[in-house]
Amino acid sequence: MALLTLNNVEVVYDGVFLAVKGVSIEVPDKGLVALLGANGAGKSTILKSVSGLLAPERGLVTRGQIAFEGTDILALDPPDRVRKGIVHVLEGRRVFEHLTPGENLLAATSMHRDRARVARLIDQMFTFFPRLAERSRAKAGYLSGGEQQMLAIARALMTEPKLLLLDEPSLGLAPFLVDEIFDIISRINAEQGVAVLLVEQNALAALDVVQSAYLLEQGRIVMSGSAEVLRSNPDIQEAYLGGGVQTDYHAVKHYRRRKRWLA
Repeated sequence: MALLTLNNVEVVYDGVFLAVKGVSIEVPDKGLVALLGANGAGKSTILKSVSGLLAPERGLVTRGQIAFEGTDILALDPPDRVRKGIVHVLEGRRVFEHLTPGENLLAATSMHRDRARVARLIDQMFTFFPRLAERSRAKAGYLSGGEQQMLAIARALMTEPKLLLLDEPSLGLAPFLVDEIFDIISRINAEQGVAVLLVEQNALAALDVVQSAYLLEQGRIVMSGSAEVLRSNPDIQEAYLGGGVQTDYHAVKHYRRRKRWLA
């Protein structure tokens, strides 16, 4: 059964710009799914349509349905979507830099009334992310990029979500930290049973951990399938994985790259 379903969703900004065009995707219960594509393809917009964060950017779902656990959630505001089990880690981490890691975690617990439960969750996050425990007295603004990303994910997990929306978790990180972050994402999915919808430009890293993926271009889904199917596709290899046959497009005056996405 699908935990999250988007059916023919369209998103418009400022009542004019059509950013997402008839997108349909599914995230299975306890599944791990990636949205791949270049900058401006509409990946982050899809996540915001699920979490309800389009309005501050003057965006609106104008068509289609977004269902979570079989219930349409388009009428729900963001806090109600969090209470249902959807949490969104935005691009750029956005931790509270003047607070310590523990205080950042505590800031995400307004939905929990039981103090003992909150304390257990914080201890669990420090166990899951030992580097945060080591830096527990430091202000979050002094943490490294990788540590801030861990804190952003840990803060999201404090809401005990069923679905974790992750937007570019590898952005700006060194390769060894990218590996560590993706290992953490895999552990969250496997050990806690949290479904993950992952937006990522680093297709090579994403396809190593997800079960399935969707490729977006200019607001449309142009290819979908298992991670192995996408990894072996020659166009994916050429455009996103650094492989395939290289063509000198500048030598061709009116060349328009042939697409084989749907072949």
